[in-house]
Amino acid sequence: MAAPSFAPPRPGRGGNSELDFEALKRLIHGKLVEKLDLSRLGDLEGDTLRREIRLVVEHLCDTENPLLNRSERERLIEEVLDETFGYGPLEILLKEEGVADIMINGPKHVFIEKNGKIQKSDVTFRDNQHLLQILDRIVSRIGRRVDETSPMVDARLADGSRVNAVIPPLALDGPSLTIRRFGSKPLGLEDLLRFGAFTPEVALLLEGAIKARLNIIVSGGTGSGKTTLLNTLSSFIQNDHRIITIEDAAELQLQQEHVLRLETRPANIEGKGRVSATDLVKNALRMRPDRVIIGECRGAEALDMLQAMNTGHEGSMTTIHANTPRDAISRLETMISMGGFELPIRALRQQFAAAVDLIIQTQRLQGGPRRLTYVTEVVGMEQDTIVMQDIFRFIQDGIDEQGRAMGHFEAMGVRPSFMPRLEAAGVKLPTSLFTNRVLGR
Repeated sequence: MAAPSFAPPRPGRGGNSELDFEALKRLIHGKLVEKLDLSRLGDLEGDTLRREIRLVVEHLCDTENPLLNRSERERLIEEVLDETFGYGPLEILLKEEGVADIMINGPKHVFIEKNGKIQKSDVTFRDNQHLLQILDRIVSRIGRRVDETSPMVDARLADGSRVNAVIPPLALDGPSLTIRRFGSKPLGLEDLLRFGAFTPEVALLLEGAIKARLNIIVSGGTGSGKTTLLNTLSSFIQNDHRIITIEDAAELQLQQEHVLRLETRPANIEGKGRVSATDLVKNALRMRPDRVIIGECRGAEALDMLQAMNTGHEGSMTTIHANTPRDAISRLETMISMGGFELPIRALRQQFAAAVDLIIQTQRLQGGPRRLTYVTEVVGMEQDTIVMQDIFRFIQDGIDEQGRAMGHFEAMGVRPSFMPRLEAAGVKLPTSLFTNRVLGR
C-alpha cells in the first residue's frame, strides 16, 4: 500500500488538537497492521512479543512524526499497543486501581464507580464502530458473538471481570457495556474484615459452616458483594474436595486444586446448541462432585440445586438476587414455578427447609460500603411456614460526614441448631460467640 500523500499531524506543535493525536494514532496503527500478521498474536502473546512490537511502533512514531515530545510519544506508543494487544481505551480503566465498575453508554459517555461513587471518566472511543470492535474482541475470545441477531451478550475478561453488553438497535445511543471488576487477585478474608464487611466473630461461624458442609445461599442486590463473599467462603473448603462450579459467565476464582468450571452456552445463529444452567447442574451430579457451586440461581436450575443439596452434595452454595433472607425464599419459589414445575407450595418449602442451612444477606449501603447484614439459619417447617432465626445482623446507626452509612454488628443471642454438625466435623466454637451483644466495640 502506498504511503499517504498528506503530512502526518504533529500534536504538541503549534497547538494541534486531540483530533490530530487520534489521526496520528490511527495512521501508525494502520501501518503496524500492514507490517504484522495480527491473526497470529493470539498464539504468540507474551512480554517478549509485546517488546518486539513496541520497537516497531517506536520506529513508526519516529518516522511519521519525529517532533513528538517524550510524554506524547510514550502515550502514543502505549495506546497503539493497547489497540493491538488489548481493549483499546478500556485498558486505561482496567489498569486503574480502585475501579469497581465501568459503565459505557455509547462511545463518548464512559462512567466508573470508584470508592463507592459514580463519576464520569475522561476516556472515550472514536465512534460506535471503534467501540463495537473492542466489544467483538472481548466476546470472540470466549467463543461468543454479538450482532443484530444476538444484540445482548454476557462475557468475561481474562482477569475474571464480568461483561454485559447491549448493542443497537436495542441500545439507542450506541453500544452499551457494563463491566464488573473483580481483579486478578480476589479479595480475601483479611480484606473484608479490614473493610468492615463483617466481624471476626461472624467469620468464625462462616468458616465453621463451610468446613461442616452446611448448604449456604448468599442473597443480596446488584453490586452488594455476593460473588466476592462466595469467593471468600470457598477459601475455607478442604483441598481434597472435588468442586464443580456452574456460571453464565465464569467469574468465581476458587483457590483449590480440584475445581471443575462449567459455563453455560447461548444458542448459535440458527437458534440451536444452547446449554442452560439446568443442563449443567443435572450433568454435574453425574461427575462425582463433593460440592456444587452455582454462581447465581436465576431460573429453573434452582430446583435442581435444592435437590442436589438434598441428595448427598452437602456444602453446596449459590447466590440469589433478593433484599432479605425471607425474600430469598420467595424468589426461589417464584423461579421454580416459572420453570414450569407445578409443585404444591408446602412440598416446595419442605424441600427448601431440608436443603438450605444458612442464608447470608449482603447489602450495598448508602455511600458505597458493602456489609453482611444478616446471617440467618433455616430451622425447619411449622405447618406451611419456613422457620428462620437471625444469628448475627448489622444495624445501621446513621450517615458519617462523607455520606457513607455507618453502623454496628450484633449477636442475637441465638445458638444455632446446627452446632452438633459443626462439632461432629471437628469445629469447636466458643459458647460466648452467640451471647447477645454488640460486636466489635
